[in-house]
Amino acid sequence: MDAKVDKPVIDKSRLPSRHTTVGPARAPHRSYLYAMGLSAEEIAQPLVGVASCWNEAAPCNISLMRQAQVVKKGVAAAHGTPREFCTITVTDGIAMGHQGMKASLVSREVIADSVELTMRGHCYDALVGLAGCDKSLPGMMMAMVRLNVPSIFIYGGSILPGSFRGRQVTVQDLFEAVGQHSVGQMSDEDLTELEQVACPSAGSCGAQFTANTMATVAEAIGLALPYSCGAPAPYEIRDRFCYASGEKIVELIADNIRPRDIVTRKALENAAAVVAATGGSTNGALHLPAIAHEAGIDFDLFEVAEIFRKTPYIADLKPGGRYVAKDMFEAGGIPMLMKTLHEHGHLHGDVMTVTGRTLAENMTHIRWNPDQDVVRPANQPITRTGGVVGLRGNLAPDGAIVKVAGMRNLKFAGPARCFDSEEACFEAVNSRNYKEGEVLVIRYEGPKGGPGMREMLATTAAIYGQGMGDKVALITDGRFSGATRGFCIGHVGPEAAVGGPIGLIEDGDIIEIDAENGTLDARLSEAELAARAKRWQPRQTDYQSGAIWKYAEMVGSARRGAVTHPGAAKETHCYADI
Repeated sequence: MDAKVDKPVIDKSRLPSRHTTVGPARAPHRSYLYAMGLSAEEIAQPLVGVASCWNEAAPCNISLMRQAQVVKKGVAAAHGTPREFCTITVTDGIAMGHQGMKASLVSREVIADSVELTMRGHCYDALVGLAGCDKSLPGMMMAMVRLNVPSIFIYGGSILPGSFRGRQVTVQDLFEAVGQHSVGQMSDEDLTELEQVACPSAGSCGAQFTANTMATVAEAIGLALPYSCGAPAPYEIRDRFCYASGEKIVELIADNIRPRDIVTRKALENAAAVVAATGGSTNGALHLPAIAHEAGIDFDLFEVAEIFRKTPYIADLKPGGRYVAKDMFEAGGIPMLMKTLHEHGHLHGDVMTVTGRTLAENMTHIRWNPDQDVVRPANQPITRTGGVVGLRGNLAPDGAIVKVAGMRNLKFAGPARCFDSEEACFEAVNSRNYKEGEVLVIRYEGPKGGPGMREMLATTAAIYGQGMGDKVALITDGRFSGATRGFCIGHVGPEAAVGGPIGLIEDGDIIEIDAENGTLDARLSEAELAARAKRWQPRQTDYQSGAIWKYAEMVGSARRGAVTHPGAAKETHCYADI
């Protein structure tokens, strides 16, 4: 790992760092760099931002700073000059189930914005970004596409599974254990024992929840090196991927390969396909439109859902299946999953990646592993339709999303039971104040109405833990965790806060969900919905200042990714070309 590579020939006259390092007028700027121990040679080299979402909030992020040091060694070996900085992370496992979750989706925008501002302010020439927890992955990728300087994404890696009395467990089991505990099916002592063993290492939540879903996306979309997003956080092989990424970023500067050369419509379609094939998080349908928006590509919920519809579900991963991310990595990794999808016509192979080669070229030497059952061949799927499905109807004109991986019954109809916040619904669930056959409606939890579009894992896991997961359905204009399972429909749009139909539903209205045909309807006439809309009054949230208020003022619809700025379509200049 210490071998020096040949120094690439890079014309700094076209790079952003010329504005801070070249010419007599920049002597004051260079003095700051000398003050930090840089040599004249290092100042003359390309400056590479190494951004990490490190913090001590959760195991997802705790290893990122150590991995960033290895990235810096790789950059230096390739004759680049690394400049490390950190941004925030809000960790969903800690924020879940209380007001803190309102900060989660907002943090995605803050991550993208803060990385943009750091890169712009200091004129760095390229970006290597390390992320761990759910929103930090799309936030970092959004920044890369927005800035459009050569960029490589690094996932910090998944956590190892815990072991509870001989069975493999994840944090999902703990959230569901809360429901079991509430109905007397788990003792205080057992719950305490489970919480102490469920999360045994550094790394992000171990199953195909949002972090691992978006890590799979990073490889499929071409922003991460092959295999790098599958290796668990504690595995020493992560250092090889980090070092190689540091070396490779300098090559990308020399070759001028940029994120928007990589993140094309075809690449986005590939990303949507791997979400469906792995039974991934419904949040993928929120983050992919947001990443597309940074590239000026219109790729909304319905376009994502169409890819989901025609992609087979082939990876037997939790929460709907049997295995965790570590198992898929050891079975053959994300490249093997993509290989079988490509062979059977579900991926575009002619897209550029950060290796400097196409996706198909990256997979040339990948062989199928017949001695594993984590991933099935794409022509022998678990189900023919992807593990995530889009819905539309008079209750969701702007769409909705549901994870069907692991579900047996894809249709449900029942009377509505309405709640105007997650807390109100959780209280009813925790006290068993709901009935089999009902459709629980949680509204005013959308991007504007929450504000912040909270995830509902505490509520859905409690329902599942009580043994009611297949006996009720739940719909919301908020979001669900990647760990959610059961008949749970999220992202219902338009949201209640802007007068969407979900805000017009009343207790007892019959709601019909059909995940086979992709519909979500209330048995109400257009005339009745119109009459209720005239009586509807907007609500004021209890966030009238601060960052969450600011987000609510700017945020758009979930259908288009819940973004907060006009995107590349309205761009008048690109940072990479300043």
